[in-house]
Amino acid sequence: MRFQEDKIDLFLENFNQVKEKIRNFEGNEFLELYQDKNDPRIFFTYSYWQQEENLEEYRKSVLFTEVWNFTKALFSDKPEAWSVNKLVTLV
Repeated sequence: MRFQEDKIDLFLENFNQVKEKIRNFEGNEFLELYQDKNDPRIFFTYSYWQQEENLEEYRKSVLFTEVWNFTKALFSDKPEAWSVNKLVTLV
């Protein structure tokens, strides 16, 4: 997600308000927020869901709708999202 530079603080404030709700949504096992080292306007969220159905339920929820409607107004570019399969875990 690339944000308008003057909207980054608004995004971070909102993320801090909703992160526990997202993390505690049924099926969510992991949530992190990353910021690009070279372009501070770029952020990535990384989450891990028990099942694809859990992610789909989140995407249909009031919580997601509220978070997404707020967040998308702050973008400077079209956001991108991926769902991936884990291939290797090293512990």
